[in-house]
Formats: sequence, C-alpha cells, structure tokens
Amino acid sequence: MLKKAFRTIDKIFCLVEDWTLVSVVAVALTSGLVNIILRKTTSISLYWSDEVVRKAIFICTYIGCSAAIRQRALIRIDALPQIIPVTRKFFNVINHVAVLIFAAFLTRLGWSMTLTVYADEFATTATLQIPEWYFYAVLPLVGAMMFVRTLMLLIEDMFLPETGPEAPHFPQPTQDSETEEHTHG
Repeated sequence: MLKKAFRTIDKIFCLVEDWTLVSVVAVALTSGLVNIILRKTTSISLYWSDEVVRKAIFICTYIGCSAAIRQRALIRIDALPQIIPVTRKFFNVINHVAVLIFAAFLTRLGWSMTLTVYADEFATTATLQIPEWYFYAVLPLVGAMMFVRTLMLLIEDMFLPETGPEAPHFPQPTQDSETEEHTHG
C-alpha cells in the first residue's frame, strides 16, 4: 500500500517536473534562437529575450533539484561510506535529514519571500513587466516537492530494504518491458 502511494506521488511529481523542464527549456531556446537569428540577419533585436532565458534558468535550477532527488543524484561526499560500507545506511539517513532541513527552509523562506514580493505591486520583471512573485512561488513549491521526495526516499531506505539505495527507485517495470525481456532474453 505504501509503495503504491509512493508510485502515485512519484508519477505526479515526474509529470510536473518533466513537462515544466521541457516547456521552460523550449521557450528559452526558442526565444534565444529567434533573437540570435533576428540580430544577425536584420537590425531587429528582441529586448526581452535575455530576461526570458534568465528566468528559465532560474526555474530549471530549482525544478532540477527535485528531479535530482528522484534520481538519487544530489551531490554528497561518500568517501567514508565507501571505505566502511557498514556506515552507508547511517550516512544516507544523515544526508536525507540534511536535505529535509534544507527543503523545509526553502519552503518556509520561499513562502515568506513570495508573500513579500506579492504585496509589492511594483515588483515586476524589467522588460516584460511580469509580476516577480510568479518566479518566487517556485521556491516553496519546489521546497515542498523536495521535502516529500526526500521523505519518501528516507522511508524507502529505512523500512523498505528491497527498494533501498542500491535498488532502482520507485518506477517498476511495465508489462511491455517484462515481455520484451522474455522474448529477447
């Protein structure tokens, strides 16, 4: 039952992360490419293109944090657990707790920053005049997603040993991939 709930949450988060990253990168790439083409072939330049690219990088950075947790790809120092493998579980727990604390701070401070910027009617982007609070709202959203993902990994590592850090993460093989293994294997 817990694994099924984790898979459902994982699917929802994956959908949000993947489509957000794809669409934001596509918008940034398109605006940057069109700006370069126009600048090189005509005397027209899109004055707002740089702002779009900067905001896209901002969004991708934070959404990418949640995606990195999904892939267990956060940067960590793992020299001691490799030397003394018995301590691996202990250090994984320490790592998860540190990420939980960071995610809680990101959520709390991001929320207060979003409310502060929302209250300021003049807080808009320089060229497109988009309210800045839209971009600040990414912080508590991603902080909450990071917290939930890390909590899921912590529970998985502690109580579901068959799906721990050495095993593949939540997604299970589909019926089609199992069939292919039997026919090709």
